[in-house]
Amino acid sequence: MAEKFSQEPEYESSFTAQSLLVIFLAMAIGTLLAVTLLPIWLPNLTASLMGPDPKAYWYLSRGTAFVSMSLLWISMAFGLTITNKMARLWPGAPAAFAMHEFVSLLGLAFAMFHGLILMGDRFINFTFRQVAVPFASTGFKPLWVGLGQIGFYVWTLVAFSFYIRARIGQKTWRLIHFASFLTYIAALAHGLMSGTDTSTLWAQRYYWISGGSLLYLLIYRVIASLSPSSPVQRLVE
Repeated sequence: MAEKFSQEPEYESSFTAQSLLVIFLAMAIGTLLAVTLLPIWLPNLTASLMGPDPKAYWYLSRGTAFVSMSLLWISMAFGLTITNKMARLWPGAPAAFAMHEFVSLLGLAFAMFHGLILMGDRFINFTFRQVAVPFASTGFKPLWVGLGQIGFYVWTLVAFSFYIRARIGQKTWRLIHFASFLTYIAALAHGLMSGTDTSTLWAQRYYWISGGSLLYLLIYRVIASLSPSSPVQRLVE
């Protein structure tokens, strides 16, 4: 069944690896410069926005965390429905694949911003090493922060596997792609256990709806792969 479930059409990537590296490098450098230079260049503006106890970096990190999580959710939903009859009708399997790829990369960029921007927060005081190295932080819930960092690196591996698929082969690429589920589980645990919004009703509903919808799509995908008339099964034949 695992082989049947993993069968998908082979579509071409919408981006080149070089262009993606340039985009992510530019975002990383821009974020680091903002964290480092904004308080120096615009001290009055910074003080007026943040006050004596700056919280803007923390709010930016919280906001981009939910944006990143939402984009991961949407990307996985597209991935699970690529061979679905509905996706074949709209927006079409190739378009669904392209959106699956693009949304995943966009979410990864927001996840990187989510971590790097915390270097400007005065309460946590993360260093670059603590942001980049899993479980290197010791002050704020290191286990759950580290789990989120692991999820980010697994997500990076999955996202950039699009660009080495020809070298590693379709079967290996599919196996790597299954790690998306580990990314989502790690991100969900990270958000639930280290997020300061977890106790709010809207955040709890968000986690239930996003996680529940992906579980539904996964179960549907598995059941559909067992049907002789399903697109997944026809791809095997």
